[in-house]
Amino acid sequence: MSVDSLNVGGYSLVIDARSPHEYADDHIPGAVNLPVVDDAQFAEVGTTYKADRHRAYVIGAQFALRNIADHVGTLIQSFPADARFLVYCYRGGKRSRAWADPLRAIGYQTDVLPGGWKAYRRAVLNDLEVLPRRFNFWVVGGATGSGKTRLLQALTALGEQVVDLEAIAAHKGSLLGLEPGSKQPTQKLFDSELLRQLRTLDLARPVWVEAESKKIGQLQIPEALMLAMNAAQRFEISAPIAERVRLLQEEYSHFTSEPVQVVEHLLPLKPLVGAKELEAWGQLAAERQIDALVTRLLQNHYDPSYGRSRDRRTGVCPPRVPIELPDLTLASIESAARSLVREVAERSKQVVARGEAKCR
Repeated sequence: MSVDSLNVGGYSLVIDARSPHEYADDHIPGAVNLPVVDDAQFAEVGTTYKADRHRAYVIGAQFALRNIADHVGTLIQSFPADARFLVYCYRGGKRSRAWADPLRAIGYQTDVLPGGWKAYRRAVLNDLEVLPRRFNFWVVGGATGSGKTRLLQALTALGEQVVDLEAIAAHKGSLLGLEPGSKQPTQKLFDSELLRQLRTLDLARPVWVEAESKKIGQLQIPEALMLAMNAAQRFEISAPIAERVRLLQEEYSHFTSEPVQVVEHLLPLKPLVGAKELEAWGQLAAERQIDALVTRLLQNHYDPSYGRSRDRRTGVCPPRVPIELPDLTLASIESAARSLVREVAERSKQVVARGEAKCR
């Protein structure tokens, strides 16, 4: 079963009838949460159900009627008579019917999603096992601070198809990758948004992604996507370390504002780098020697770590193509993006001419 087979498109409004905490965990992209019962009411009905099932149904019906009446008065009444609605809850049962019946009574064409969110979730997982294998991925790799994300942004500006996995994951992919005060989406919500973006892409055109490990923060990249990325042509970006230090301070503003806290976030690296190295980082942070701190982090941890990861890919088909940038100014990154577009176009022509297939 695929998401397409569930027919979730083409509606004036998709109503998620579940409670707010269920909606926050995951939902169909574009769906509006109009809960039959809110979180507190959901908990009350559940607690009551354990002691008195009939009483729970009475309380739940009261909550549902009041809430749906409020939703109709604040939102639904704004839709024209020919509007079409899709409603879903956890399994497509009572909460869906609680919404569908009054909508149909008003005269709206209303469908209930068969199987509810559970069926949608199964379809998402099925699609993520199949769809990534159909794309022609081109991967941008490179050490920390080499401008990969900015290069993807430049490719987007040129009209190229780009999937920014770190943007979807709300994380930059390292111990310092989570912006202060922010949090990542759930795994389910990450999967839903990733699939939504993949389904908007043209299979006949290249798709650019950044090289990633299996996890971005706490989120797992689907296995089929990882396999497709690992088999794709990879461009390896490099730049002078002074430029990388400058860029990292721009992208990680907390380096300059809270350097001591930054080093505290790196404490889990102690078994890898040793106590003396961590102590040196702490000293530089306390003295607010930011350039020296970032340089040392790159030279003594991030670059060696990336080198080990890169060496594990040695001999993997196809081989990496090096791209050396003289600096990480906007002009240089935009120039590199244009060169990559030309390179991929030429390589694609050669593959078609020779009838070759990419290594999979």
